Amino acid sequence: MTSVPHILSGISIILLVIYGADVIIGGGEGGAGFLPFDGMTRGIGFGMPPIILSFIAFFIPRRPRFKGLGMMLIVTGILIIIGGGLSLASAAESEHAARMIGEGGGLIGIGAIIAALGAIEIKKSSKN
Repeated sequence: MTSVPHILSGISIILLVIYGADVIIGGGEGGAGFLPFDGMTRGIGFGMPPIILSFIAFFIPRRPRFKGLGMMLIVTGILIIIGGGLSLASAAESEHAARMIGEGGGLIGIGAIIAALGAIEIKKSSKN
């Protein structure tokens, strides 16, 4: 069953995949991928909305709970964790290493929270 939370979570995954593909194609350089944005603009436009939409998607449904939504939230969390890990890995090569380490660690934490919300959603859906 498709619902608003599923749609929001699907949009989150699509935005993160576009963001990741742009970073991979551009080699991590802002503006070098297929999106004409620098790293900060790309992060704000394609990184922040998935985080916000994931939280909204989790808190919208009251009854019934959806196992599929939980899986989508876990996928979103994993994609965010991967992005944070790649940011940490590339921090050593950057002159902005301290900022990148902070951002990467923050992303890993946020991704873990979103994945945990997905696990909670799955657990609650099993009780229905």
